Amino acid sequence: MSTQALSASPSRLRSVLLRKPVIAWALCDWANSAFATTVMAGFFPIYFKQYWNAGIEATESTFRLGLANGIASLIIAVLAPLLGAIADKGSARIKLLALFTVLGATMTIGLYWVAQGHWIVAALLYVVASLGFWHGNQFYDSLMTDVAEERDYDLVSGYGYALGYLGGGLLFLVNVLMTTKPELFGIADASAGVRLSFITVGVWWVVFTIPAMFIKENRAAAPLPFGRAITAGVKELLETIRHLRSDRTLLWFLLAYWFYIDGVNTIVKMSVDYGLSLGLKTDSLITALLLVQFIGFPAALAFGWLGKRIGPRAGIFIGIAAYALGSGYAYFMTTAADFYGLAVLIGLVQGGIQSLSRSLYGRLVPPGKAGEFFGIYNLMGKASSILGPMLTGVVGLATHDSRLGIVSVSILFVIGGAFLTRVRVQEPA
Repeated sequence: MSTQALSASPSRLRSVLLRKPVIAWALCDWANSAFATTVMAGFFPIYFKQYWNAGIEATESTFRLGLANGIASLIIAVLAPLLGAIADKGSARIKLLALFTVLGATMTIGLYWVAQGHWIVAALLYVVASLGFWHGNQFYDSLMTDVAEERDYDLVSGYGYALGYLGGGLLFLVNVLMTTKPELFGIADASAGVRLSFITVGVWWVVFTIPAMFIKENRAAAPLPFGRAITAGVKELLETIRHLRSDRTLLWFLLAYWFYIDGVNTIVKMSVDYGLSLGLKTDSLITALLLVQFIGFPAALAFGWLGKRIGPRAGIFIGIAAYALGSGYAYFMTTAADFYGLAVLIGLVQGGIQSLSRSLYGRLVPPGKAGEFFGIYNLMGKASSILGPMLTGVVGLATHDSRLGIVSVSILFVIGGAFLTRVRVQEPA
C-alpha cells in the first residue's frame, strides 16, 4: 500500500476534514447545491414545462430549456477565464464568490414573481441565476488550493461534494414536502409551494456561504486595484493560453473534461424534462432526484477515498463508464422503476466524477494561479455545456423522439474517455 493510501487513516481524515477552513469551504457546496437540486435539476424544468410553457408541445418546451441552458453556458464560458485572471491579480476570489452568490440567489428569488406563460422572463432570470451559480463555483473550486494540501485534494474535494449532496438533498426534501403537503406549511397549494421554494433556495445559498468569507486567501504578493487588475488579468490570460499550448498533460485533461463533463451536466439539467416527455409522473421524478442526492452523499465520500487508493484518473474512468452505460439504458426506460434504477446509478458516480476531476486538475494548476486556471476549467466545462443541452433538444425536435435526444449524450462520454487516456499522471502504487 502506498504512503498516499496510508495517509487516509481515520485520524488523518478527522484532522483534515474537521479543520475550520475546510469546513467553511465545503459549506459553499452545501449552500449552492440547493440551486443545483431544487432549481436546476428539480422544480425549474418541471415548472418551466408545465407552468411557464403551459399548452406548448413537449419537444418545443424542451428546445426552449436547452436554449436557455446553452445561452447561460456560452456567457459563462466567455467570462470565466478573464474573471479568474482578474481575481488572481487583485486577490479578489472571495469577493467575487460573494458577488456571484448574491447575484445568483437574488435572481432565483425573483422566479417567485414570474407569472404563468411568461417563459422568456423565467428563462432570463434562470440564465442570470446560472451565471451566479457557475461563476461562484469557479471561485469556490479555486479556494480548495488555499484550504488543503495537495496530498489531501481527493479527500477534501469529495468532502465538499458530499456535503453538497446532503445539504442540497435536505432542502430539496423540505421543498418537495412544501409542494406535496402544502397544508403542513400553511401554503395554499403545490404551485405556491414551488414558487416559495425558489425563495428558500436563495436564502439558504447566501446564509451558508457566509463562513467562506473568512477563509484566508493566498493573496498575490502585491494585489492590484480593480482597474489595473483587469489590464493585468487580460495579459495574464494570454500568457496562460501560451502555457496551455506547451503543457500537453493539462491540455489533454481539459479536452477530456470538455466532453465528459458536458455529458454529466446535460444529464443533470435534462433528465427531469426527459422523464416528463416519457409521460412519467412528477412525483416519481422528484423521488428519483432525492435518491440521487442521498446516495450521492456517501458515494462522494467513498470516491474521495478511492481517489487516494487508485488515483483520480482511474476513478474518473469508472464514472465515465457508468454514465455511458446509463445514457444508453435511458433509451429503453418506460416505467418509474426504470427511472429509479438510473437514479441509483447516477447517484453512485455523479459526485465522484466531479470531485475527482476537481482534485486531479488542482494537482496540475501552477502555484499562485488557481483563480485563473480554474477559470479555464470552468470555461471548458461550460463551453462544452453549450453542446449537450442543445444536442438533446435539437435531436429530439428533429426526430420527434426524446429517447434519441437523451441517448445522443453517450457520444460525449466516449470522446471524453478517449482523450483522458492521453493524460499521464502519477497514480498511487
